[in-house]
Amino acid sequence: MLEFPSVDWFEDLKGRVNGTERFKHFGTIDCAMGVQVDERVFKIVFEAFEVTDVSETGDADSDELDFTLAMSAPEWREMLENIKSHGQADLDHTLNSIVLEKPEAFAIGEDYTRRDLFYRFNQTLQDFFDASAEMETTFA
Repeated sequence: MLEFPSVDWFEDLKGRVNGTERFKHFGTIDCAMGVQVDERVFKIVFEAFEVTDVSETGDADSDELDFTLAMSAPEWREMLENIKSHGQADLDHTLNSIVLEKPEAFAIGEDYTRRDLFYRFNQTLQDFFDASAEMETTFA
């Protein structure tokens, strides 16, 4: 079992999506996404049809990130446990639903070009997190 959040957890998820037809379904994705869990920030880089890099960074506002999805550890846990129990996020736990319900939950930024990247790639990002349904996860 891998612990969320950790580089190992995101690396395992990377391995589960890269090269799969499911992940290619919505087309190419090119962005550097930040995932903030409390004070920890992880950088996930997507290029074309795969995740190319995973690392931990200390800066949610880094110019290297196109946007950062920021929630508390309990909120991330709720979302991931929902994905695990349903095989994918239910309507109340999708990234899009969370942004619409609690826009402060995501530090997408004021740069509207960067904000547009989140919405443009939203479904592929959701597929990325939905692939965690196959993982055995523990939480810090």
